Amino acid sequence: MTNFLFQQCQMASAWQSVQSMHQWMLENGDKRTDPWLLVYSPMPVASIVLLYLGVVWAGPKLMKHRQPVDLKAVLIVYNFAMVCLSVYMFHEFLVTSMLSNYSYLCQPVDYSTSPLAMRMAKACWWFFFSKVIELADTVFFILRKKNSQLTFLHVYHHGTMIFNWWAGAKYLAGGQSFCIGLLNTFVHTVMYSYYGLAALGPHMQKYLWWKRYLTSLQLLQFVLLTTHTGYNLFTECDFPDSMNAYVFFYCVSLILLFSNFYYQSYLSRKSKKM
Repeated sequence: MTNFLFQQCQMASAWQSVQSMHQWMLENGDKRTDPWLLVYSPMPVASIVLLYLGVVWAGPKLMKHRQPVDLKAVLIVYNFAMVCLSVYMFHEFLVTSMLSNYSYLCQPVDYSTSPLAMRMAKACWWFFFSKVIELADTVFFILRKKNSQLTFLHVYHHGTMIFNWWAGAKYLAGGQSFCIGLLNTFVHTVMYSYYGLAALGPHMQKYLWWKRYLTSLQLLQFVLLTTHTGYNLFTECDFPDSMNAYVFFYCVSLILLFSNFYYQSYLSRKSKKM
């Protein structure tokens, strides 16, 4: 009986801690972005990610005895729409940072409601929301029965980026967060251009010889971000060290995963052919 009561007390204490953390997350966000879609509470985003993981688990099973869905027209529209969105976000990150005289080494967040500060915050929100849209990549793989592309790297990257940029939009909508958005939107402009061209049909394959260089570009992005955040961990910069540390280790994990993908996709196959 004593052990039971003790366990009940522990569970009650743990639940209170969760509630306190949730309340802290709600109350300590950026008041400018709190009213924006999906920002105020972590619960909608957590629900989206759980649904996403459920689709990743159940989707291939549901499609096992079905024919692949022909999504050619959808993929062409989707990929080139993502190119347009990526170009727009890149433009906003670049132009707003230049007009605001941002430092590319260390830039604190401007929490004011000035036009430029709000413009940068909106760019950060769009970048976060684009990560929600990009979950469609996985759905398209499942519907087309491209299960070999549902790798740990793919699911990990898509699933975690939503949480990462929910936190960015909620707490750090601006400042040197823009560096991540700037680099990533440039890479995604190139990436979705590749996918859009590939969706046009087999006749485009002869023009898509540069796929391996796209992976190299993604790796370069993570190396630059790791270097940037690592630098800021050892210098005086009015930007949270906790966020810099998280981005640093997150980028290291992506460097390892993308390096393994590059090796398996290009170097290992090449050595086997020889």
